[in-house]
Amino acid sequence: MLRCCRAGAAIAVGCAPGSLLGRRGLTMAKSKFEYVRDFEMDDTVLPNCWIVVRLDGRNFHRFSEQHEFKKPNDDRALHLMTKCAQTVMQELEDIAIAYGQSDEYSFVFKKKSRWFKRRASKFMTHVVSQFSSSYVFYWKDYFKDQQLLYPPGFDGRIVLYPSNQNLKDYLSWRQADCHINNLYNTVFWMLVQRGGLTPVQAQERLRGTLAGDKNEILFSEFNINYSNEPLMYRKGTVLIWQKVNEVITKKIKLPKEEEEKEVEVTRTKTKVVPLHCDIIGDQFWEEYPQILAEDS
Repeated sequence: MLRCCRAGAAIAVGCAPGSLLGRRGLTMAKSKFEYVRDFEMDDTVLPNCWIVVRLDGRNFHRFSEQHEFKKPNDDRALHLMTKCAQTVMQELEDIAIAYGQSDEYSFVFKKKSRWFKRRASKFMTHVVSQFSSSYVFYWKDYFKDQQLLYPPGFDGRIVLYPSNQNLKDYLSWRQADCHINNLYNTVFWMLVQRGGLTPVQAQERLRGTLAGDKNEILFSEFNINYSNEPLMYRKGTVLIWQKVNEVITKKIKLPKEEEEKEVEVTRTKTKVVPLHCDIIGDQFWEEYPQILAEDS
């Protein structure tokens, strides 16, 4: 049967599977244009290596100012970053551990992961897109009184680490960076907010100072012991998989009873759990050996 379209051409309606239209559809799947796939680059990453995808906020200095982030640390922003990272791990279960601070997060995929045939572009784009969309989706849960003025942006990079020690050193580097940046920012904003200095004056005051000098300024001028600052600020956030017990209420019908009764049931579930702890020393890795286990 033929039906006329508005351009005056006739199209087939209700064609059988073996008809000309059906055969043409199969032919189109192997068309002469398919050669363009040969231009795609092979971006398969090396086997038996830890795959780290690190994302960073794009122009987040401007973003934080326009959205009135509290200085030096905004709990809302930090918790939102962690929520987004948890969402990424729950969607991409081959992630063994993640570490975050400020506007960055690093996701470590298992050494033996075969996810998407170990294509670098798949790892990076899935992580960044899932994180970015989660940031917008969950924004209102953390910034209740602050409207999202424009979409945030995140960029990503992928790095391979062949040994467990390489990976541990990478994560140690990021946590050391968290400490250095947070100590500087804490002193800087104390000088501005409570010391009455301008940002330029505070920057000049801190030029050439060492960690001991910054600690002394905090203690002697503002009565702040940096060691008492929240661990989330000083150590960042580590995300790992852990089995946790959850108590839920369930309705059941007992024998010889007509009505259902509510009872509490404990179930064990594997969840992404945030920790604020040191990962530079050996204690963390001894406590959670499954992270680096070959068969994890």
